[in-house]
Amino acid sequence: MKFVIQSRGDELSNRLMAEAKEYLVEFGLEYDEVEPDIVLSIGGDGTLLHGFHKYVHRLHETAFVGIHTGHLGFYADWKPEEIEKLVIMIARKDYHVVQYPLLEVEISYTHSEEKSTYLALNESTIKSPEVTLVMDVELNGEHFERFRGDGLCMSTPSGSTAYSKSLNGAILHPSLSCMQLTEMASINNRVFRTVGSPLVLPSHHSCLLKPVKGPDFMVTVDHLQLLQKDVKSIEYKVSKERISFARFRPFPFWKRVSESFVASDEEK
Repeated sequence: MKFVIQSRGDELSNRLMAEAKEYLVEFGLEYDEVEPDIVLSIGGDGTLLHGFHKYVHRLHETAFVGIHTGHLGFYADWKPEEIEKLVIMIARKDYHVVQYPLLEVEISYTHSEEKSTYLALNESTIKSPEVTLVMDVELNGEHFERFRGDGLCMSTPSGSTAYSKSLNGAILHPSLSCMQLTEMASINNRVFRTVGSPLVLPSHHSCLLKPVKGPDFMVTVDHLQLLQKDVKSIEYKVSKERISFARFRPFPFWKRVSESFVASDEEK
């Protein structure tokens, strides 16, 4: 089996990376940065996001697992002191795979037939660089509303605990095949009106955003920031692709939610 290690780059993460690499090679695994079967992320959720985008072209062949060297993450479920145990389980291939849905982002342009397509593990946002964002929102080909405000965020279920939550989005279990649209500071008065609530859309639905004002937008795909010019539309769908996580033991989602947002240090 081939493996690669993604480190956050701090002293602890780099030390654990060196230890894990040495152990795994001793167990007969091959270190391969090009075609890994498993990506071991050491750091936090951001580190795993970097690893996901680096190997997004290998989703059918690659599984991910994370060691957190900071606060407990939603993707990194192993602690630094458990590294030897994790390495042994990886070497024995003593794990099963769970898959979570991803978000497909397709950007079309006014003066070109070419399209840009991206996959997001957490979310994608759209903002206007200098003025109020004005977008027509279409759901399944039907006009739904004209949005005015700071921006819009479309998240995956696993990303619902990230930026979407700060926008008062719902927390969704990552096994659900859906996506969630949330607003950023929408303008609502006697003249302008939006629904004002997050929308949870099932996998067979699509959301198309059409610019009303301005062709240039700042689009994010997870940690990637992309200045997009001459935009005709941005379409969001639940992707047919899925990310695979190597699970070596139970990792209850609602327990993670409680530990991250509810439980005090005394309760943990």
